[in-house]
Amino acid sequence: MQGKDGQGGDGLEVPLLKKTYYHGNCPGCRLERRKETRRGVPYTEFACMWLVTVCSTLPIQSLFPFLYFMIRDLHIAKQVEDIGFYAGFVGASYMIGRALTSTLWGIVADKHGRKPVLVITLIAVIFLNTLFGLSSSYWMALATRGSLGLLSGMLGPIKAYATEVCRKEYSHLALSLISSSRAIGLIVGPAIGGYLAQPADKYPSIFSQQSIFGRFPYFLPCLCISILAIAALISCIWLPETLHKHNQPVDSNNSIEAVEESISEPNSEESGGGYWSLFTNWPLMSSITVYCIFSLQDVAYAEVFSLWAVSDRKYGGLNFTSTDVGSVLALSGFCLLIYQILIYPSIAKAIEPVTLVRATAILTLPLLASYPFMTALSGFGLHVVVNCASSLKNSFQVSTITVCNILMNDAVSQDLRASANGLSVTLMSIFKAIAPALAGIIFSWAQRRQTASFLPGDHLVFFMLNAATVVGLMCTFDLHFAGNRKKH
Repeated sequence: MQGKDGQGGDGLEVPLLKKTYYHGNCPGCRLERRKETRRGVPYTEFACMWLVTVCSTLPIQSLFPFLYFMIRDLHIAKQVEDIGFYAGFVGASYMIGRALTSTLWGIVADKHGRKPVLVITLIAVIFLNTLFGLSSSYWMALATRGSLGLLSGMLGPIKAYATEVCRKEYSHLALSLISSSRAIGLIVGPAIGGYLAQPADKYPSIFSQQSIFGRFPYFLPCLCISILAIAALISCIWLPETLHKHNQPVDSNNSIEAVEESISEPNSEESGGGYWSLFTNWPLMSSITVYCIFSLQDVAYAEVFSLWAVSDRKYGGLNFTSTDVGSVLALSGFCLLIYQILIYPSIAKAIEPVTLVRATAILTLPLLASYPFMTALSGFGLHVVVNCASSLKNSFQVSTITVCNILMNDAVSQDLRASANGLSVTLMSIFKAIAPALAGIIFSWAQRRQTASFLPGDHLVFFMLNAATVVGLMCTFDLHFAGNRKKH
């Protein structure tokens, strides 16, 4: 208990807490003042943030259910076995573009604000994703996807934004919301692609072969995603800027909130010294390493699953249509939403973050190993097993990514948070750029070795996915990552 003149009850001197001062023209200060008076969950900001994140994520993997057919229709592959090879580079082009600019967008967000970067990303989705659906050549598809990646700088800043738009006690809830909305976007996007691609063939009573949707069979899913992005762009009106824009720092170093934050985030002290100090922030770098490896595995799985599901039975596939793939992904997205709302919070409170990552990695190994054996099934039983496996895989992945996002944000202070997330997105995008290209090459090779004595056909593909999982699991035993024992 504090006594007079700043002395505690035991006679020790403690610093007096000063009043927090705000700058009237600073958007960050206005938000801080509003957070002082509004102590509840900011539902409006969370809802808009959720919509923005989902809509900016939808295009990333929406092409995978129809990419096999798109490459076939663009007549770039000379043989059926080569389709996976060319599909891999289209899938990788987005991530290559994002890897080149993510750090730059993080620095821009730290200097000029989070909100402008969000707006630029949504505008890019509206125009470039629409153009991708109108691609008339392989090179146009490659260029539009790469350009979309270059201008998609939102992922790093939105994570920083999520922790700043709400009070400290809700920051983990906000980060969990970002992770779940991204996971939903990565699953619902392919579902949209699966249901709406080739509409003139699937729904001839609504779309004729002579219409624009008949001449451009992959335009409709891209157009629908772009329309949703317009709605997200409008919702940005209700999102406040969180960056402090003034020369003098807010005098909050001695405020109650600042003292509590310095106690609860000991690793944030290591982020002082500017952008380059991030590379010596070992808790941050260890979390980014685990994040990148599991992201690589997830994107490789997303491409392999779609290519494997639609490929012919004689090549070890399931002979699904794009609609079948869309149905699987839509149900997985619904199950993931239920998991994130009802199940994950209880698991996160009961299990240490490192233990949770290790447990999901270990459970993923037998799950992925079972996929090649699903070709022995057919009919309703096959669909039930595939849907259950897909839902479990995505639930495991979102748990790992959510933990990594929380640990990365806890490792740095606010002034470097967007830059740190930009760095993580850059490195993650490099891994994600490698993943589809590598997965496409391995998938194409696997289809040529159906009768091999060791790991025949798609057994090789899923073995390689498990190899990436094992590498990620081993990285969780790094001392800096394993030291994150606090439950979230």
